[in-house]
Amino acid sequence: MTCDLHVHSNFSDGTLTPAELIALAEMQNVSAVALCDHNTVNGLPDFMKSSENSKVISVNGIEISTEYNGTELHILGLFLPEDKFEEISDMMSRIKIFKEESNKKLVNNLRADGYPVDYKEIKNKNSGAYINRAHIAAELIEKGYFADGKEAFDTVLSPDGGYYTPPERFKALEIIRYLDSIGAVPVWAHPFLDMNAEEIDAFLPIAKAHGLIGMETRYSLYDEETEKTAEMLAEKHGIKQSGGSDFHGSNKPDISLGTGKGNLEVPFEFYENLKK
Repeated sequence: MTCDLHVHSNFSDGTLTPAELIALAEMQNVSAVALCDHNTVNGLPDFMKSSENSKVISVNGIEISTEYNGTELHILGLFLPEDKFEEISDMMSRIKIFKEESNKKLVNNLRADGYPVDYKEIKNKNSGAYINRAHIAAELIEKGYFADGKEAFDTVLSPDGGYYTPPERFKALEIIRYLDSIGAVPVWAHPFLDMNAEEIDAFLPIAKAHGLIGMETRYSLYDEETEKTAEMLAEKHGIKQSGGSDFHGSNKPDISLGTGKGNLEVPFEFYENLKK
């Protein structure tokens, strides 16, 4: 039995509906799956309902963009209590305003430099979604400016490209404390994308003191050596292991739900340990 504790739907920057994610997880023989859309819980009611008549266990989640000492960190909240959805949405409305300002500035900068993208058009194409750079990348690809998302993100959508200014974000420790306080399970998503081993080793005891429970030791972009280092650090600091594909559907076509790039296997035991 396996699980996938980090996937996205079309309520953020994925391309499948919550119901389609449950159906795909069942087809892939994934026993538990966590919907962790970026800074929104709006897809969770549909997700929960879709799993009622399925053998797949649905896990209520969210992926929150945060900042720690100038570094962007993504914190997952797993097992979110249903009675806290409205409260979380109210919190996320603050970050949504900051993100909207950042999106508009990015699009205006692109337009001024000869990339005729229209923000209203992007929003209309992705009605109800939490708009981020992935949607802008999709528009640029559709218009023929870039071959794929990686090329777009490595150039004009990079903070170093001169077009994009990151939005104001919540503080990582603040979000970890909040998730812990409402009975959710705070998990650090893909830590090796944001820090090296030495930096992670220094951050984990601080984060744990504020309520961090888990970290992703299995992830689509990790190689075997990174997995081993992640497991070692988790064990050293008494942090529970988690793992996920970071599946986005056709927005990341090389990553499959449950198996990542073909090298991912997240034991069902991870789900059980985090649920406890």
